[in-house]
Amino acid sequence: MRETVTLVTCRDAREARRIARALVSEKLAACVNVLPGVTSIYRWEGKIETGREVLLLVKSRAALSGRLAARVRELHSYRVPETVTLPIVAGNPDYLRWVRESTR
Repeated sequence: MRETVTLVTCRDAREARRIARALVSEKLAACVNVLPGVTSIYRWEGKIETGREVLLLVKSRAALSGRLAARVRELHSYRVPETVTLPIVAGNPDYLRWVRESTR
């Protein structure tokens, strides 16, 4: 299948909504779920950090992954924003068709 889900963590809900709206309005994503309340534990600059973040689940197509990641980098406040894209291996055919039709 050609459809994907991209994970993007954001510093807060405001940034997450701004990025989500841009991706949908620019047809780089069909839908973005904004999931607040994520606790992230990660290594950054040699130290273990813990932070509250907002997770975006971005539904799109593999062909748009590069442009989607580039747009997230332009809009994001992090120096190294997360954009991890996973293939959708199965799903409701009508929903996946809608994802394809809703993206450029």
